Amino acid sequence: MAARATWKGFLKISLVNIPIKVFPATESSGTISFNQLHGECQTRIQQKRWCPSCNREVPNSEIVKGYEFEKGRYVIMSDEDFDKVRPESTRVIDLVQFADDSSIDPMYVDRTYYLAPDGAMAADAFAVMRDGMKGKVGVGKLALYGREYLVAVKPHDRGIVMYTLHHAAEIRSIDAVEELSAVPAKVKPEEIKLAKQVIETFEGPLNLADYKDEYREGLQRIIDAKIAGEEIVATAAEAPPRVVNLMEALKKSLDSVSATKKKPAKVVAAKPGATVAKRKRA
Repeated sequence: MAARATWKGFLKISLVNIPIKVFPATESSGTISFNQLHGECQTRIQQKRWCPSCNREVPNSEIVKGYEFEKGRYVIMSDEDFDKVRPESTRVIDLVQFADDSSIDPMYVDRTYYLAPDGAMAADAFAVMRDGMKGKVGVGKLALYGREYLVAVKPHDRGIVMYTLHHAAEIRSIDAVEELSAVPAKVKPEEIKLAKQVIETFEGPLNLADYKDEYREGLQRIIDAKIAGEEIVATAAEAPPRVVNLMEALKKSLDSVSATKKKPAKVVAAKPGATVAKRKRA
């Protein structure tokens, strides 16, 4: 099924304005969703907006947005108030800076979108700017889904990919994790050497498509079995081993990997007559 655009506007680079469409690069259909039910009668639970002061359900027409500036005190914001601060970026992704494409820390990335030209007239300019951005990432702003996002834009295959980013104020300092204060600043060189050797045994070309959501697949098997009236016996969970000595654990890791690599490959014997059959067909 063809992807559907969720936003239309312009990609602006200096005086160049390219009509574009924005498409989500990820989808939630790969996850299994559940509904909340009343266990006694298996009826779906309803979520109601309830006012404890008036002791009644509140319809959408009576709901307003309020900002709490003091405990229990709110200032009410209307749609007109939000329109007064509507930025230009509601229709334009204005790239105001470029940097090397490796300069974006993955910690800042929120969601990923694809950009595509909106119409045949925009395709040529889109392709020129895409190729002109190779090795670079452009940073700008975009208003999307009721808030303004910091975005990063870079070439990707035939198109352009856009990442919505967290602002720096949204990133919690690592100093807030008190447990890290107990981590030693220096470690023994021989331990580092062994750790690197263990890590090197797992190195290889990375293809994230090789990794499957085994938890989702397991849930789906249980769901299918329950629908079919079958019973699934869960495998016993293995208790994680206790690591008493780091050096001993690293050495055992290397030994286990070496033993696995030394195992001879299994030779599958050809079935009788297989070679003869091939010769006859020749």
